[in-house]
Amino acid sequence: MSKTLIVAEKPSVARDIARVLGVKGRGEGCLVGQEYVVTWAIGHLVSLSEPGETDARWVKWNMADLPMLPEKIPLKVLPGTAQQFGIVKGWMLNREIDTLICATDSAREGELIFRYIYQMAGCQKPVMRLWISSMTDAAIKQGFEDLKPASCYDSLYESARCRSEADWLVGMNASRAFSLAYDAHLSVGRVQTPTLNLIVKRDLEIQNFVPTDYWEVHANFGDYEGLWLNPDTRDTRCMDEAKARAVRDEVAGQEGRVAESKVERKKIAPPQLYDLTSLQREANRKLGFSADKTLKVAQALYETHKLVTYPRTDSRYLPDDMKPKIAATLKKLPAAYQPFVQSEDLHWGLKSKRFYDNSKISDHHAIVPTDKTADSSKLTRDEAMLFDMIARRLIAVHYSYYEYDAARVVTQVGGHSFKSTGAMPVVEGWRALYRGDKGEEKEPPLPQLAEGDTRKVQRATVKKCATKPPAPHTDASLLNLMENAGRDIEDEALREQMKSSGLGTPATRAATIERLIDVGYAARRGKTIVSTEKGRRLIAVVPEQIASAVTTGKWEKFLSDLASQGDVAAREQKSARFMNGIRRFSAFLVDAAKNGPAVTFEKEAPAKKKAARRTGTRRTTGKRTAKKKAE
Repeated sequence: MSKTLIVAEKPSVARDIARVLGVKGRGEGCLVGQEYVVTWAIGHLVSLSEPGETDARWVKWNMADLPMLPEKIPLKVLPGTAQQFGIVKGWMLNREIDTLICATDSAREGELIFRYIYQMAGCQKPVMRLWISSMTDAAIKQGFEDLKPASCYDSLYESARCRSEADWLVGMNASRAFSLAYDAHLSVGRVQTPTLNLIVKRDLEIQNFVPTDYWEVHANFGDYEGLWLNPDTRDTRCMDEAKARAVRDEVAGQEGRVAESKVERKKIAPPQLYDLTSLQREANRKLGFSADKTLKVAQALYETHKLVTYPRTDSRYLPDDMKPKIAATLKKLPAAYQPFVQSEDLHWGLKSKRFYDNSKISDHHAIVPTDKTADSSKLTRDEAMLFDMIARRLIAVHYSYYEYDAARVVTQVGGHSFKSTGAMPVVEGWRALYRGDKGEEKEPPLPQLAEGDTRKVQRATVKKCATKPPAPHTDASLLNLMENAGRDIEDEALREQMKSSGLGTPATRAATIERLIDVGYAARRGKTIVSTEKGRRLIAVVPEQIASAVTTGKWEKFLSDLASQGDVAAREQKSARFMNGIRRFSAFLVDAAKNGPAVTFEKEAPAKKKAARRTGTRRTTGKRTAKKKAE
């Protein structure tokens, strides 16, 4: 009797699939049943070969042999997991197996993992694709009912292949070239270098910042306060201390008259559902989690506990047909959330395009709880806190707008105007889910004031202030810039083109930040991330094109578009054009290293060099030192 081979990305996922399908027999590196054999990768079992494995000329690091531009980069089996690859290959080629099911993660990288194994094994059997967004039993069963031919995902694989080979060409060539040119271990990449540039730019802004003193004049009118309005700039800053003190003296004890009193009803919509990047940003701000920690905790909630949907998503929307499932999920949330769920304020028939929009979903929808009831006793403190954020957000989107009255008052005292603002909540709405949040600072309400009302200035004071430098980057601020690469560029046409691009993907941004820290380009100081001297020097010598978020953002946008390209001929043409551009760019980077500015990098400690060699990015001693280069 023929069988179907299922290849999952991780052993834990394979065990869940096997349990749902009733596959109980244990084998070496697999689970065996009457109809199915379930096996697994352990992440990547196959990768692109190292340069020296591709061409004997590239075993040694020599500038004369650069750039390295092979027509085809061969695959290799990773030594550390060669045994598991042998098991998977054996089953792929086994005569009992007539069909395969790709059950790796439903994303670009998961597609690459399976396709590389399939190619390296020399398998040609038909493949179906399992595509699921949560690991609950119901979701797995539904996924097996909705299997599609793997060919439906060829465009996703092509995007993944181009990403992988582009990173190889740019990273291998640039890292070798700059390492040799500057006699230092320098890692350069199409995503990590622009990300480092964001950190360096912010640090230089802080370093070069010169504070400017200014003064504020405060007037206390008894039941409210006002800030002096500068008649020239219409803001509340006075750049002349003597002028500020003169204003204080002129208004002290004088009677003021309300010249303007306006109250405007304002509404704030519930925040959108989480994608991975927004979840990482908010967990950094609220919980102090690094981006990497948030991803790991979210992955545990998805994979181990089956409590949330696929976390590595870039969508903040849900498909329309999920409305009944979301209603069931809300009812199954733990008891602590049921007062909010059962409240009359919750709107079950939510129709807003802000949350449900089929056109905004490609591979996966927003991160939401599954319909499995959570057992808080089985969660770590970190898991419980992150689940709480995700659960509250789903409830909040079903609540009404937060409404408040925004008051603005201008009080005239002699020839001077004082501005006062305040807010009075009217409808709590979705903010009921976030009572007591530290970040929810509210303006105190103003008293009822009408134009013509008078108040005496009870007390007038001058406060010295100073302009502040921009804040150092945190995981949250850095993720925001990575996600929105190029949004601040002046060219309107280019800015429009960059809307759907970014540095890396939601799934890789945390790893990029950690990589910068691991290689010594950046460091954590408390909650902030700062550049090191080595990181600053690297940015000083690499060309703008590799340090630019715009360049990499364009590439990421292209890869995203390629992943949705259905026409085979158009896809092949686009990918060939992209890779030719990457080859030209790699050659450009080698030339830039040869002719770069004279900068000296400090020698690293031997231990660090050994660590660098273990990462597979080793180099031989560079022949062209910075000193020779200067000559």
